[in-house]
Amino acid sequence: MTLLNHQAEGPASAPALLLGPSLGTSYALWDAVAPELSISHRVVRWDLPGHGGSAAGLIEAGATVGDLAGLVLALADSLGIERFAYAGVSLGGAVGLHLAVHHPQRLSSLAVICSSAHFNGSRPWEERAALVRREGLAGLAENADARWFAGDFTVPRLVRDHRDADPEAYAACCDALAAFDLRDRLAQIAVPTLLVAGREDPATPPSHLREIADAVSRATLVELPGASHLAPAQCPEAVLTALRAHFGPGAPRGMAVRREVLGDAHVDRAQARQTPFTARFQDFISRYAWGEIWTDPTLSRRERSMITLTALVAHGHYDELAMHVRAARRNGLTPEEIGAVLLQTAVYCGVPAANSAFATAQRVLAEEDGTS
Repeated sequence: MTLLNHQAEGPASAPALLLGPSLGTSYALWDAVAPELSISHRVVRWDLPGHGGSAAGLIEAGATVGDLAGLVLALADSLGIERFAYAGVSLGGAVGLHLAVHHPQRLSSLAVICSSAHFNGSRPWEERAALVRREGLAGLAENADARWFAGDFTVPRLVRDHRDADPEAYAACCDALAAFDLRDRLAQIAVPTLLVAGREDPATPPSHLREIADAVSRATLVELPGASHLAPAQCPEAVLTALRAHFGPGAPRGMAVRREVLGDAHVDRAQARQTPFTARFQDFISRYAWGEIWTDPTLSRRERSMITLTALVAHGHYDELAMHVRAARRNGLTPEEIGAVLLQTAVYCGVPAANSAFATAQRVLAEEDGTS
């Protein structure tokens, strides 16, 4: 059986993650994102029929999104992948929605990027299919940048892939989009679902993703400023951050531990101050510091608090020290034990450092006494 052309990256033993492309693109759409995701996943990105390296004969006129989903499942079967996470852009996202509704046993989680549960009715796609069958793809490729990207941004490789796609296969994909409408089935989707919208996307604006988020019980919606239709190409870092948080095992667990140790009020303030510039750093903290280090059972939280207090004194990070004095109290240390830790720092970190640390800790403990 002829399979979809694909590229696999990452350890074969890691959890599988399949990445689907948008109409007119190849798996190069994921070039800036897939290598990073392959650190923790077995990433398999695939080409639509007649796009990139996939055979045009894999699809025929009158095709459906269900036909494309069948090709994806056949690819997964050939690779020995029974259950997988899935992320897709536009038509690739529609494939993910179809899988979540019709083959839920195969999906562990889903991300739908710049896509929709419907694509504005059948007529625009029927007209585009007829145009491509009549004139080819050169004309559409000329204005691909305006449909795909915000501002002057472009990715020449993707525009070239659009121009080089097989017209009949492209038109058959348009047929699939014309017939696609899952709005009445969205409530059946039970897997954790991330919706990513580009605020500058003219093809599938944020309202389309909000419609899915409102219907799916376990959905999270993220809107990306400055992103148009091909967000993984134009805003790869923002997309990567969202996907890591959604698919990675460390981030949700780390956020829970972070709240337990630092308190909801502190974490809520940190989240409220988060910007696109700091988003990756916040994800890093939740995933690695809290999701891996603080969750390691080798040391107790009491012991980790003592080590953290010492390290912060040694480096003079007294603002962080105040936060971790409060955390130490949550982790069960008494004021006397905190004082004993700081006294030991006087010997190994220096008296001036310990003096400042005692002043910080005394202020925090007095504040706690006043509110208790």
